[in-house]
Amino acid sequence: MPVKIRIPTPLRSATNGRDIVELKAASLSGLIDSLDSTYPGIKERLVGDDGDIRHFVNVYVNGEDVRFLQGLDTSLKDGDEISIVPAVAGG
Repeated sequence: MPVKIRIPTPLRSATNGRDIVELKAASLSGLIDSLDSTYPGIKERLVGDDGDIRHFVNVYVNGEDVRFLQGLDTSLKDGDEISIVPAVAGG
């Protein structure tokens, strides 16, 4: 059973309009690499040049913010749900 990734509207152009993608990976880092090999260019929208998740992108594993877990080293298991949530700004 793969990991389910919820793709936000701003990133769906990179996933051919798909709102949910399922892939297998042992860690969040591996998942982002798999996502990028399936949908080239998505990694650069999620991860900065410093190798960390971009500040304006929030990633959750089963509702837990990965910044309070192990970041990109967060372990994944079959059936986990990943949510990618871009930060929203306004005034």
